[in-house]
Amino acid sequence: MVSKNYLISVDFGGTKILTALLDSKHKIIARLKVATDASRGKMFMVKTLAGAIQKLLEESKLKETDIKAICIGIPGSVNPYTGEIGTAPNLGITNFNFREAIAKYFSIPVLIENDVNLGALGVVNFELKGQGKNSMFVFVGTGIGGALFFDGKIYRGTNNFAGEIGHMIVQPNGPLCGCGKKGCFEALAGRLAIVREIKKELKKKPKGVLKQYATGKKPIKSKALALAVKKRDPIALKHIDNACHTIGQTLANITTLLNLDLIVLGGGVIEAVGKYMLPKIKSSFKEFVMKDSGRNIKIINTALGDDAAIYGGIALADEFKDMLEK
Repeated sequence: MVSKNYLISVDFGGTKILTALLDSKHKIIARLKVATDASRGKMFMVKTLAGAIQKLLEESKLKETDIKAICIGIPGSVNPYTGEIGTAPNLGITNFNFREAIAKYFSIPVLIENDVNLGALGVVNFELKGQGKNSMFVFVGTGIGGALFFDGKIYRGTNNFAGEIGHMIVQPNGPLCGCGKKGCFEALAGRLAIVREIKKELKKKPKGVLKQYATGKKPIKSKALALAVKKRDPIALKHIDNACHTIGQTLANITTLLNLDLIVLGGGVIEAVGKYMLPKIKSSFKEFVMKDSGRNIKIINTALGDDAAIYGGIALADEFKDMLEK
């Protein structure tokens, strides 16, 4: 009889859903990536994820009884104890029990967590290995999310909403954010924000590496930004630089408040162009942080990339093992 030695871990992003299967030795043995398509509604997204999980099981020739848990990272406010999403702006979801919706498709226990919390758990347990006592994780992707660790332990906050730095107001009456407010951090420095400004300029004067996107019909994704940076496209560099300045300034303000010793950057944009962005973010950070607060801090890019949240599923299943055994 086969014991429950496998885990399914899911990074549910604003543009893509990455589903992976891990074995008892924490090795990723299969993975599947599909488009999110949030415009078609929450139940369509639930069905899409269920289909991806089912396909992963079929291709791996495993049964549901072989899987100890399905662990899902969601970009929004998530209650890991109840399975409820309070709000996930980039998915268009509010007040929805995602865990219950997915659980209807499987007999496997389901856990959900904020996507950056999940990614941070992966980095802490499988990359840092003891580095960073008081740390913050900032993932720049479709939007911007954060996670906090104090004394080496994750801090979720009173309502499980801690770390949502993407919705801090950094420019009153600034660009409209997906959450409905204006001037949020992610509305100024996330991928959608960078792309918005690039497209504005391309409409006025379509030129450079990204001129094919001037019509606005084709989305500019992280790979396109990476190509533009490689080719030193002036329009792309200008708006990525602006985002780096905002990121550095915002992280400096948070560090002045919390006196952190480590900031880890991740997410799709950082994975694509992090080598270019990191020095500029550090420069902006140094300009704005209070000297004593930022004296010993390290700012690094995670090496796990897309796999951060996947490995985070292992740590989440371990943390909530009592729930899985019920």
